[in-house]
Amino acid sequence: MIESAARLALVAERELEALVGVSSPSGDVAGAEECAALATAFLPPEVDIERPPCSTAGHAPDLCGRLRGSGSKRVLFLGHLDTVVAHAAHRPLEREGDRLIGSGSVDMKGGVALALGLMRELAARPDLYREVSVLLVNDEEWRTSGFAHIDQFAGFDACLCFEAGERTQDGDEAVIVKRKAAATLRVEARGRPAHSGSAPHRGRNALLALAAAAERVSAASDPVGPDRLTAVPTIMRSGDAFNVVPAAGELVCDLRADRVEAFDPVLAAVPEEHEGVRLDASLVRAWPGMDSRAATAGLVAAAAERLGRPIVASERGGASDASHVAAGGIAMTLDGLGPRGGGAHTPHEWVSAESLRTRAELALAVTAALLDA
Repeated sequence: MIESAARLALVAERELEALVGVSSPSGDVAGAEECAALATAFLPPEVDIERPPCSTAGHAPDLCGRLRGSGSKRVLFLGHLDTVVAHAAHRPLEREGDRLIGSGSVDMKGGVALALGLMRELAARPDLYREVSVLLVNDEEWRTSGFAHIDQFAGFDACLCFEAGERTQDGDEAVIVKRKAAATLRVEARGRPAHSGSAPHRGRNALLALAAAAERVSAASDPVGPDRLTAVPTIMRSGDAFNVVPAAGELVCDLRADRVEAFDPVLAAVPEEHEGVRLDASLVRAWPGMDSRAATAGLVAAAAERLGRPIVASERGGASDASHVAAGGIAMTLDGLGPRGGGAHTPHEWVSAESLRTRAELALAVTAALLDA
């Protein structure tokens, strides 16, 4: 299969340009539908197309394409079509040397293009699998609820997720087998307004209460502890006028750890009240971690042998839908199969054109090792 990498990479660059040409910030139904239409057109005609409901209400339905064959293995290819870049900042794809620059290119339309190419390659080899499905969701970037698709793929043998790839410091190709759990902590403050010049003592300052809560959250951070917990206040909003004691506000914090349970002490560290200001803390998003090192060790070794160069099992702190799938029962979940690049979540995201070829080789080697096992 690896010999088809050059063809796959060439087509992937063209399809990446088309996908990036569509602005599809998370929650935008029109952009999501246009991307889904393109992805459907890029899939082989043998695919059965489904549009399951998105995990997040108000979003466009997700896209699922299924190939059925005469083999025994069932494999899921996983990706997302939504981005974090707003319409006003969207940048279509353009090439500068090896860099293919455009909004959503590395996170993760480059990976989507490779996954679609793999589906076309596998359409010609139905003897290799019982089913290969690609699932492209429209809410990965801003989902606060659970992942709605676990039951649809119960009993699948493996999941390959095409988030951005990477290399080690030694230049070896890497895949992701471990991710931290991630959560978003939100604190709402309700105090009392007052004139800040003539009667500040009558007010209850929501801004100061949120600042105290932020210090509590930050103090709970323990990056070298057993759970490698990081607790970072990232957003604080409070106040509407320069001469009024702020009566309300909001604090948002980013939490990462090896276990979801490690977030409980951070939540408990926020007091219910501070100097007369009511504080309501909650986790508005909590994604599980992923640790598929043991389950995927044999697959990574077999794929490296087919590839003819090392593949390193690596770790990443960022969240991914692969974590939901792994937690949902598909132990053999491998992530980071997409092309390499940088600038994620910015209009100037980029993908290395050269990596479309090398990562296509890697993805083909992993798929071949998986289906032949």
